[in-house]
Amino acid sequence: MSGSKSEALHFLIELRSRLLRSVVVLFVIFAVLLYFANHLYTWLAFPLLRFLPEGHLIATQIVSPFFVPFKLAFMASLLLTMPVFLYQLWAFIAPALYGHERRMLWPFLLTSSFLFYAGMAFAYFIIFPMLFRFLANVAPAGVVLSPDIGEYLDFTMKLLLVFGALFEIPVVMVLLVSAGIVPRERFVKMRSYAIVGAFVLGMFFAPPDVLSQTILAVPIWMLYEIGIFMSRFSKK
Repeated sequence: MSGSKSEALHFLIELRSRLLRSVVVLFVIFAVLLYFANHLYTWLAFPLLRFLPEGHLIATQIVSPFFVPFKLAFMASLLLTMPVFLYQLWAFIAPALYGHERRMLWPFLLTSSFLFYAGMAFAYFIIFPMLFRFLANVAPAGVVLSPDIGEYLDFTMKLLLVFGALFEIPVVMVLLVSAGIVPRERFVKMRSYAIVGAFVLGMFFAPPDVLSQTILAVPIWMLYEIGIFMSRFSKK
């Protein structure tokens, strides 16, 4: 009994140590980004600023010019520190895994991190310009589009996280096949539904023109096809 207690205590101490390392990295990155918080927000707002007639956003609360860039710096720090947290988690559970499980988990963490950042980049460089150009051009006569900086931050971060999650489709598919939850043949049979779902997402997030919706839908469809292809090499 005492041996099991000491072993559990050892695991808790190691977990706390790894969490503390991740938190230290988080606050170091946050301290650096906080210095450039205003520039970081300008960079985030650039896809909209280029289409605004007045060329600027507004702050409806007196503390917003400080707290909104502060919030952005902290959220960006969390996103940048995510691989560090994942690595510490992998290092903590790795001793309890079999050799083939360790070899599989590490590429999974790298791939999932890469796809998440790729999804956010796709949203920023592809979706944002199309969406904000459309919104700036459809404003009624006499209406000047000048969003609040806090609302813009919340809106764009939601879109960035949504597309980061969408780009995890291949990883999720491979995991489901490897775990035996969903057979690969099921995904193959559902290909037509996936294509329709991709174009539905294109209609929802992209401006109402065929080209913009296709630019959004095709990459999502291709991610599904990549998931089908990669699941061929997965083992239960």
